[in-house]
Amino acid sequence: MEQYRVIKYDGGTIDESNCSRVLADEGYFSFRWSDAPGAVYPDHHHSTDQSHWILSGRLELTVEGYGTFVLEAGDRDIMPAGTKHSARVLGNEPVVYLIGEKS
Repeated sequence: MEQYRVIKYDGGTIDESNCSRVLADEGYFSFRWSDAPGAVYPDHHHSTDQSHWILSGRLELTVEGYGTFVLEAGDRDIMPAGTKHSARVLGNEPVVYLIGEKS
């Protein structure tokens, strides 16, 4: 069983279409999402495997059993189905990201 993990960005240009293509190659259906500054999602989980790939802004994720992580532009995570987590947008700008879902 796959575990939750964060993949930190290694620099270079963030290309949304390339990120989308990588997600598709990994078996994810992806869509663009945005949350306003201060947005909060309380503890929840998803029934599908997901990946959140940050295009701009900052998103803090608290993942049960793993800790708290701040994802910034270019960072992404791999979140297996059923992983309990909460999220909040950090800073004064919206966070824009791709959400990849596997059915």
